[in-house]
This record gives sequence, structure tokens and C-alpha cells, in this order.
Amino acid sequence: MTEEILTGIHTVSAVLSLNPGRVRQVYVNEKRRNNRLISVLRAVNELGLPLKEVSREKLDHLAENQIHQGIIARCEAMPARGETELLWDVKALKHPAMLLVLDGIQDPHNLGACVRTLDSAGGDAIVIPKDRSTPVTPVVHKTASGAMETTPVYTVTNLSRTLQRLKEDCGLWIFGTGDKAENNLYRADLTVPFALVLGAEGKGMRRLVTEHCDELLTIPMKGSVSSLNVSVAAGICCYEALRQRQIERT
Repeated sequence: MTEEILTGIHTVSAVLSLNPGRVRQVYVNEKRRNNRLISVLRAVNELGLPLKEVSREKLDHLAENQIHQGIIARCEAMPARGETELLWDVKALKHPAMLLVLDGIQDPHNLGACVRTLDSAGGDAIVIPKDRSTPVTPVVHKTASGAMETTPVYTVTNLSRTLQRLKEDCGLWIFGTGDKAENNLYRADLTVPFALVLGAEGKGMRRLVTEHCDELLTIPMKGSVSSLNVSVAAGICCYEALRQRQIERT
């Protein structure tokens, strides 16, 4: 059975709270205790999960030198999610979909930050291509700060085909982002069910992916910089969608 290592207090707390059945073993620094760690360990004990005290050096080794804050959880890996699962899950939503599609994002910190941002804005899922993209790693989990437990990441083989199926089978509007787009983000209707495609910083979206977008949007830029980090751009777009949807409900 495939396993994954989750590191850090927020990440471990989230899996204990939301998906405790995934946890196989918890490791904690034998010489470190603080109020935050004690709270997590109390949850471990209440759930009756195996707990082992180990040295800082052992934790560093298990975490592959990622920041662990004195605690690690060895967990059953989340089930693989692909195009089929994505389409079924989007069709089952009871509200207008909000998806982020990340084309060519190589930095796991950026992927994790996008997961966290989408979760905080009430979005539904992240879609990434199998190739030319960072996979889900412990760094992604750590950066997402627990949001991976509630915001699924779907890995698809053919991103262009997936976008087409999201349009045809699920009725989603496909927005793309780019510096040369003529439409302004703040003039777009983000209350509709949509998937928003963000490309890698500098390179942007690939041509075939761009061709499958229904509408291209630009984020207004008034300063001297010409581009934004992908997770920052994702945050601006997702919170504009949240703002519009909250106004519509009032």
C-alpha cells in the first residue's frame, strides 16, 4: 500500500481531524513539547493511533530534511484522482464549480499555496497535468497547511481534452489568464461554474491549452512589475470570484 509522509503541526492536525483513518503512525520529537504539540498529541491519543517518540535526527531523516516542527505522520496515500473522477465529482456539486487548472507549475511550494488559497476561497479542486508539473509531495502538503485534506488535486493525462470535457460534460466556462488578454478580471462574470487556467510564471499557458479557453482574462497591473507569482494570481482571481458570489447571494 502506497504511503506518504506529512510534516508539521498544521498538516498533521488536519489529517487527524479530517481523515484520521489515513494515519498509520505518528512520530514526535522525544525532547520537544509545547502547547501546540501537546494539543496534537492529545488528539493522537484520543484516536488510539500509534505514537513513537524519536530523536530530532530521526525526524529530520524521515522528513527528508523538510521542516517538521517536531512531528510527522506516516499515512496511507490519498487515492489517485484523474479525469474520470474529476468529471463525476464536478457533476455532483450542489453549487457553481470553482476549479483551478495549473498548466506547467513546477514548484511544489506554488502548488501547495494554490491549494491553500483555493480552499480558503471556497473552491472545489485543483487540476494538474501528469507531465510538466510538480506532483503532490510532502512539500505540497506542508505548504497547503492542511488544505490537501479538503481540496482534492486531480492529475490528468491530456489537459486540453479535460478542459473540453469540462465544457461539454459539466457545463463549465473556461477562463484563461495572460498578460495579453483584452478582458479585465474585474469585468468577468465569475458567478458561473468555471475553471480558471493559470500558466507558469514567465511561460504562461501552452498554445493548445489557450485554444480551449472560452475567455482570456488579465489582472490589472499598475506598478513596475510585469507578472505575479502564480499563487498570488490565483488568490486575486479566487477571491474576486468569492466576492461576486457573496454579492449575488445577498
